[in-house]
Amino acid sequence: MTPPAMTTPDGLLIVDKPAGWTSHDVVARARRLCGTRKVGHAGTLDPMATGVLVLGINRATKLLTFLVGCDKTYTATVRLGQATLTDDAEGEITASYDVAGLSAEVVERAVADLTGEIAQVPSSVSAIKVNGQRSYARVRAGEDVVLRARPVTVTRFDVLDQRTTILPGQGADGHQVWDLDVIVDVSSGTYIRALARDLGAALGVGGHLTALRRTRVGRFGQDIAYSLSELEIASGTGDIPVVPLADVARASFAVRELTAPEATAVGFGQRIPSSPAGRSQPIAAFAPDGHLVAMLDECGSLAKARVVFPESGS
Repeated sequence: MTPPAMTTPDGLLIVDKPAGWTSHDVVARARRLCGTRKVGHAGTLDPMATGVLVLGINRATKLLTFLVGCDKTYTATVRLGQATLTDDAEGEITASYDVAGLSAEVVERAVADLTGEIAQVPSSVSAIKVNGQRSYARVRAGEDVVLRARPVTVTRFDVLDQRTTILPGQGADGHQVWDLDVIVDVSSGTYIRALARDLGAALGVGGHLTALRRTRVGRFGQDIAYSLSELEIASGTGDIPVVPLADVARASFAVRELTAPEATAVGFGQRIPSSPAGRSQPIAAFAPDGHLVAMLDECGSLAKARVVFPESGS
């Protein structure tokens, strides 16, 4: 199908990803709807997951590398009493356990132990590369893959609801499992599937995810996320609801207001003196007219541009 004859502004498009779609599927659809090949995302969601997928459109794709490291919020359902190959409901069940000994208090203590700064072993079916090949590809080829633990931060891990469920088809009375609805705030790189797995392991009953929804990436929440059907309609009227590039930068990063000579120098890739504070985080540098000039690195005495944003049309 021919892309619509339109020019989508530079900025972020916050999509509410539906279940069953890969992040790449959503990017491909956004390219058609926005009439541009310059679309990327700031962190994938598994096909079974729904929720906030941050897309960069046109020049805003250059900001994505700085947004990938934002903290995130998820709601999820954890099923205790079964372990799966993939640590979620898409994988085959590898073991079933008796959950009769669980109580709400015991579960919440185990949840508390997984809160804070922890060392987490990513799920073996993650996209992490092992000797040049994705871990999930090695697992599907029959290999046993154990990834290295990495430090992550779980700022919040709250249980919203707990209940037992009887699953049919396993014995005369079925198999009882323990389901938890949870909300978590986590640092970038945290695997919610691995939290479910580790919670089940700590309790000795196995665990996996049956539902996952991302509700926030950095400052961008589901309240400004659009469904694909809404974006189809917006594309037809030439009014794709992007968050403007300058607004994204001001909302997400520390800001430096440049003088006109500084803006010109940075625009040409020249270094300028760093701010007196010597900030280590990425700095969004703005020209006097308000346009985003560059993302600066001020770790040294001279600030250097990590990415430059020429004015539109220049």
